[in-house]
Amino acid sequence: MTESRLVYIASPYAGDVERNVAFAKDACRYAAAQGCTPVAVHLLYPQFLNDRIPQEREAGLKMGRRVLAVCDEFWLCGERMSAGMRAEKAEAERLGIPIRQVPSSCIFPAPNQREQEKHEEEVSGMEEIKLC
Repeated sequence: MTESRLVYIASPYAGDVERNVAFAKDACRYAAAQGCTPVAVHLLYPQFLNDRIPQEREAGLKMGRRVLAVCDEFWLCGERMSAGMRAEKAEAERLGIPIRQVPSSCIFPAPNQREQEKHEEEVSGMEEIKLC
């Protein structure tokens, strides 16, 4: 068995958090579909750390750098780069970790594909009805 590459997913978090979290999840789904093991610390750490508390923000940044240090690749996802993403990219460069730019167009499925997946989810939960 071969191990999949561990990839650090970097995408915006602050601002429209709900939309950005959905995008980060889609980026992770895309990485997994590419045979990689995605890690998105900005999906994990806000579950128990408060970014508005300086000590907790610093703890999250420090833990994120530790995770990044063991990753095989660093993926910059989407077209926008936040200050945090720039700092993560600089750290990846310092560590010699390969950096890959992944545009939104690769991450988001085509609209008709997304509608098809939604339809399949709805249908999969239904019982088959046999007609006489």
